[in-house]
Amino acid sequence: MQQQTTFSDIEYSNRRRKTKREVFLDKMNEIIPWEYWVDLIRPYYYTGKRGRPPVGIETMMRMYLMQIWFNLSDEGIEDAIYDSYAMRSFLGINFLSEQVPDATTLLKFRHLIEQHKIGEKIFADVKRRLDEAGLMMHGGTIVDATIISAPSSTKNRDGKRDPEMHQTKKGSQWYHGMKVHSGVDAGSGYVHTITGTAANVHDIVETVKLLRDDDRVMYGDSGYSGASKRDEIKNDERFQGLEFRINMRPSSIKLSPAYSGINWDREMEKRKSSVRCKVEHPFLIVKNYFGYSKTAYRGIEKNMNRFNILFASANLVMCFRAGRAGEFCAV
Repeated sequence: MQQQTTFSDIEYSNRRRKTKREVFLDKMNEIIPWEYWVDLIRPYYYTGKRGRPPVGIETMMRMYLMQIWFNLSDEGIEDAIYDSYAMRSFLGINFLSEQVPDATTLLKFRHLIEQHKIGEKIFADVKRRLDEAGLMMHGGTIVDATIISAPSSTKNRDGKRDPEMHQTKKGSQWYHGMKVHSGVDAGSGYVHTITGTAANVHDIVETVKLLRDDDRVMYGDSGYSGASKRDEIKNDERFQGLEFRINMRPSSIKLSPAYSGINWDREMEKRKSSVRCKVEHPFLIVKNYFGYSKTAYRGIEKNMNRFNILFASANLVMCFRAGRAGEFCAV
């Protein structure tokens, strides 16, 4: 997207340093394959044969992505773009000739994205490019799940909680919401598969959906104990030789107080955990860096569209932090 230089751009170019937000947006602008992502949306977009001319697809896509990355409402991202030079530059808006798309326009664009499952296509495209660039290894998957809280209040139009969200107990605390299950490449740490369920669905149920055909090793925490005995895995020829490296519960590693040697069981668990910890990094980016620790919409499907884009973005963040953006963009 070409943008005409304005006096504001010249003024801002003399700053001593860029903000973290501006650095992040610059890197995302460089690594995202804009032309391909726009083509994913074009067949479903408003043609403009009747009514007012439509806003450009890339402009709407940029606004929508910023809304997700900074976890803002439709009205919030509109106001933020007016306030922030970095956001305006990323959007490519010149106030001499155009204005920021309003919240209603963004709402309709978001519904179009959700209706045609563009989030899944974007996640699949990032995964494919990482694979073709040789940045994603094969042969091992780390599986895990994280709880995403949902509003428990009934003070809404229907007077009810979201029927697709449920309660679950973790430790001594109860949570209400959903779970996002992820399969992470054991070699590189990139996410290759995600699924969503209600919070009361056990982690082990989604295991088979998170494994790849060429996986030979699976890592998981103690919640995945017994995964190898489940019928959908035990009876599947693809996973006949799969090695399950599941962490034991700490309470099961016991030694006599009189023993003074090395606890080899504990050492083996540390080795497993040193690999398994990679699964926590994408969760950290999504929940802390992007600030998405609570559902924004009602229903698992609408939230999963957003999670597909969030985890695709997390993969991009990990890619440019590792200094591999050039290889990714070369695909």
